[in-house]
Amino acid sequence: MAIETVFLISPRGFCAGVDRAVNTVEEALRIFGAPVYVKHEIVHNKTVCEGLHGKGAIFVEEISEVPEGSVCIFSAHGIAPVVSVQAQERKLYAIDATCPLVSKIHIEVNRFAGEGNEILYIGHKGHPEVAGVMGIRPDITQIVDTVEDVEKVRVKDPEKLVYLTQTTLSVDECKEVISALKKKFPKIRAPPRDDICYATTNRQAAIRSAAKSCDIIIVVGSKNSSNSNRLVDTARSLGIDAYLVDNLKEIQQQWLEGKKALGVSAGASAPEYLITEIADHFKANGAEIRDLKVMDEKMSFKLPYELYRQQTGLV
Repeated sequence: MAIETVFLISPRGFCAGVDRAVNTVEEALRIFGAPVYVKHEIVHNKTVCEGLHGKGAIFVEEISEVPEGSVCIFSAHGIAPVVSVQAQERKLYAIDATCPLVSKIHIEVNRFAGEGNEILYIGHKGHPEVAGVMGIRPDITQIVDTVEDVEKVRVKDPEKLVYLTQTTLSVDECKEVISALKKKFPKIRAPPRDDICYATTNRQAAIRSAAKSCDIIIVVGSKNSSNSNRLVDTARSLGIDAYLVDNLKEIQQQWLEGKKALGVSAGASAPEYLITEIADHFKANGAEIRDLKVMDEKMSFKLPYELYRQQTGLV
């Protein structure tokens, strides 16, 4: 039995923050020429980073790897303040491509800390976004990864306590941790607005809606992409077989056995042409391709000020 229908689930793929970050690297290469250095992968997608590397972007994990006086771009995930200091010491022309939605959390950390609060930050240990946030005020910030972690939390004053969240978490998973925190600390304050990225929320909602029509869901995204993994988790939580792939070549035929309706989505850092390749493949094998749009997205962000200065001659 072959796949009869492929649903292209929307919204999917690039969010405004990723689009801004990728365009930042491409524009920096145009203005300054190769090479430009990027602290960490600009976004968590293997295909995107390989493409930018081919154009002259060099990805590094430590600022010490960047030659003095070079152009260095900070990834969409954000950085700890010490990284900016290190860049200044090496006389780098730093361009901050941090997603504005992540920058919002950085601002919240400083504001809540300034008001005398301790901060419980819900996020996955080891993720670069988490490292950036934790590096702002490590003296008053604790990371909470799971419901089990909540039991281990100790604070000085339960009435001066705030929680913030990583932008790429599962909405359902986050609710469980928040519920546990509120149970343990009834006076804990929430951020003024939900920290989870609109794109993360929308793509998870689209998966939930599409699951009603699909036997299996393929999510295009890299293994180190938090939001892509959460899309797979969302589908599986609904009892749907779901798999994460970087591209068409990674789809295994055995996954498709006995399935008629395939849903295809993509994490916020996966380019659309990878979806097109999958759709074209199944169409060539007789499947009907149908768009399944749950909602529209119209968010966009301007390029970093450091690039604007160069474009307009304000240097």
